Amino acid sequence: MASPLQPYPQLRSVLHRLQGVPPWALLSLVMNGLLFITVVVMLRQLGQAGDAMLPQANAFAADPYTPVAPFEPDLGPRHSLDYEQWVALLAAEAEAAVAINAPRQNILLGDSLTLWFPTDMLPGRKTWINQAISGESSGGLRDRLYLLDKTDPEAVFIMVGINDLIWGGSEADLVYNVRMMINYLRATHPQARVVVQSILPHGGEAATWEGRDRLQAISPELIRTVNTQLKAVAIETGVDFLDLYPLFVNGDGYLRADLSTDGLHLNHNGYMVWRTALALLNETEFQP
Repeated sequence: MASPLQPYPQLRSVLHRLQGVPPWALLSLVMNGLLFITVVVMLRQLGQAGDAMLPQANAFAADPYTPVAPFEPDLGPRHSLDYEQWVALLAAEAEAAVAINAPRQNILLGDSLTLWFPTDMLPGRKTWINQAISGESSGGLRDRLYLLDKTDPEAVFIMVGINDLIWGGSEADLVYNVRMMINYLRATHPQARVVVQSILPHGGEAATWEGRDRLQAISPELIRTVNTQLKAVAIETGVDFLDLYPLFVNGDGYLRADLSTDGLHLNHNGYMVWRTALALLNETEFQP
């Protein structure tokens, strides 16, 4: 009996090449493809939304180069806290999650990009615990992971590194710190899904952020190189890598103006892109 693939030699050739490829690698390839398509469709819909968009998004729709104040949800007294007070507050929040036995805990770790993630935009059916600190470095985040020891997360999301680069930190130290975070989380929470997220691009000369000069000193090539190393560490240690970089970068290697407020931080549309990526990832329960 003839093979059903006999009339399609090109398909048979592709399937032959895929033999021996690990299933997790195939799933990762498919998921990244679906993620890219989903976000492109979503951005097109946002572009067509017009007056239905939030006022902040409308400012970008009218003129994508119009400076807009950073998108900062109301964080109350947190703005006046120093670093040690921040850590103490996050420790109390982690303890509260333990005390109430919060279901389906998903923990966000990072800097201001993560800190300002609007709570109402995070994917549903989960308890989101935001443990980010504005200005956080990879070393600082690594040293405070003990705050999570008693929590019971189903997933931990890490995005850190841009502040290391802004302040001239070593890319080797940054990658090393992320590796140590992965090792620590795998040891203390072996059942949790650990997701390393790529560093986002910045706005370059178009940035209006107050540290614009330091930002411009970081080349797009450096960010891509660090992201490549972070992906390699994630694969080596068996955790997930969520590559957000392609969703935020323009043709010149910089952060898309329509997704940012100042060339570093994100606006509503930027968080919607990130939210879509998280939602799609959360629909896959698979781990390599």
